[in-house]
Amino acid sequence: MDLINPSDTIVAPATAPGRGGIGVVRLSGPGVPAIAAGMLGGVLPAPRRATLATFRDGAGEALDSGLALYFPAPHSYTGEAVLELHGHGGPAVLAALVERAVELGARRAEPGEFTRRAYLNDKLDLAQAEAVADLIDAGSRAAARAAVRSLQGAFSDEVHGLVEGLIDLRVWV
Repeated sequence: MDLINPSDTIVAPATAPGRGGIGVVRLSGPGVPAIAAGMLGGVLPAPRRATLATFRDGAGEALDSGLALYFPAPHSYTGEAVLELHGHGGPAVLAALVERAVELGARRAEPGEFTRRAYLNDKLDLAQAEAVADLIDAGSRAAARAAVRSLQGAFSDEVHGLVEGLIDLRVWV
C-alpha cells in the first residue's frame, strides 16, 4: 500500500464511469478553497448551498457549467474542505474537470480514499467505513438496507453495547 499524504488535496469522479446526464467530481483537502476559486472564476460558493457555476480551464474558458457545492471543514463527509462539481456526465467533461483540478494542485485520489479520510478524521468508524463498500456492492434491497443500518451506526452501537457489557462483567468478576 502506498503512503497517502493526508495534507494533499485529492480529486476524483464521484459517479460511476460511463455516460450520464449528470457527473460529479469531488475534491477534498486543504487546497479546496484555492482550487475552487481557480475553477469557478475566483468565486468560492457559499457553504452547503448549491450554486450555479461555470467550471473554467486555465485560460478562463468554460469547460462545463452546473452546480458547485462547498462544504468547509470539519462539516463534510471527509472532515476536510470538500467541493463537489455537478456537471454533465460525459467522460470527456469529467476528465477535463479532474485534469483542471490537478493543474491547480490536487492529485488523483486512490480508490476508497475519500472514505479512508472520513475514517481517519473520525467521521466514520471502521464498521461504517466498511458499510460504504457494502452499500455500493449491495445486490438486493435487503443487503442495501443492512448496509445502510451499519452506515448509520446500528452495528457499531451493538458492538459498543457488548463491550460495555463485558466491562461490567469484568468489574463484577
